[in-house]
Amino acid sequence: MRTNHEIDFRIFGEEMQCVEIELDTGETVVAESGAFMYMDDGISMETIFGDGSKSSGGFIGKLMGAGKRLLTGESLFMTAFTHTSPGKAHVAFASPYPGKIIPLDLYQYGGKIVCQKDSFLCAAKGVSIGIQFQRKLGTGLFGGEGFIMEKLEGDGMVFCHAGGHIIERELRQGESLRIDTGCVVAYTKDVDFDIKFVGGIKNTLFGGEGVFFAVLSGPGKVWLQTLPIARLASRIVSYGSQLSGRKEEGSILGGLGNLFDGDGR
Repeated sequence: MRTNHEIDFRIFGEEMQCVEIELDTGETVVAESGAFMYMDDGISMETIFGDGSKSSGGFIGKLMGAGKRLLTGESLFMTAFTHTSPGKAHVAFASPYPGKIIPLDLYQYGGKIVCQKDSFLCAAKGVSIGIQFQRKLGTGLFGGEGFIMEKLEGDGMVFCHAGGHIIERELRQGESLRIDTGCVVAYTKDVDFDIKFVGGIKNTLFGGEGVFFAVLSGPGKVWLQTLPIARLASRIVSYGSQLSGRKEEGSILGGLGNLFDGDGR
């Protein structure tokens, strides 16, 4: 028997996706602040303190849930959307940057998924959203994005967002995969997360791929993204700095440089 609210859904779009949730009377979905796109009449919207899970009863429980979210860099508050009228109604949430929305049924994955701290989008009410500290010292010191991750627990639907294209890998017992730490989106509860030194002086100093790999070992399922938001932001900042430098030159040669760069405005 499921204890979380059961919701139906549809995902629209290819690269800038949104998920439309269908709610029956009394059903609720909770979402990150700023993810809302649209909703039908008959749905009420309420800002809640904490994650809205049924287990976080009382003020102390809600305070602990909110504190966990603060540690992962998320807002103290979430938004709950409840269908209060007869029949069915729909509410939609949009992805924050180009990529894919991943629907995850926690019931099918043993009641727990660990995901990157900025990937959670929305979930059925009753899903608990906490933090997952990596147990190993090396992972904590050098894990980067993988040090503090979000822990999604329950038996309802959860929707995560990832950048670019999504790769799903099923790891067998004893099988491992070395990954850039920013490319890890989520993994099932039995997957082991560790950090491994790249090795080699040239790789360390001149490789440009970072000094450490994330190592995920099976058994379990792993979801990977091709475009981490940190990598995208870094490229945008770098390109913006180059454009700013071009504009400061103010000479004929500067204009020619823009033409060679493909910026012929």
